Amino acid sequence: MRVAVGSDHRGFNAKQLIKAIVSQMGHECVDMGTDTATPVDYPDLAYVAARSVSERQVDRAILICATGLGMSIAANKVRGIRAALCHDELSAHIARDHNDTNILCLSGDQIGEVLLRKIVETWISTEFSGGRHQRRVNKIAAIEEGRDPREVMNG
Repeated sequence: MRVAVGSDHRGFNAKQLIKAIVSQMGHECVDMGTDTATPVDYPDLAYVAARSVSERQVDRAILICATGLGMSIAANKVRGIRAALCHDELSAHIARDHNDTNILCLSGDQIGEVLLRKIVETWISTEFSGGRHQRRVNKIAAIEEGRDPREVMNG
């Protein structure tokens, strides 16, 4: 799997650790910046990484800023993106298993190294279960297309 990893200056240190985790799990890591702790604007980096996912240049992405909120908001503006801000293993598992998220957003300031590793490993290793959840993901896609999700019936 190809995983893009991007951060603003507040997530730079966490990004370095995440790159190592992704590589240790046997996946290809694509660094989307930033390359220093010099202040940058998170929407710029979220856009580049989210587009790489939506255009299928990478399979998934992980984005980090101070809280993860800004990255999540910005990434979710790109068509085809389902980005989730996760703070624990359970939310990371459900984000993949139920919601088929393609971007994981994390806080660079609020999560320690041990928990960060557990969240990333859980999110990367969890597959989408489909089934009843596929209908819900289809409804999310309908909203993105400007359609009423209540009109989406099955599958």
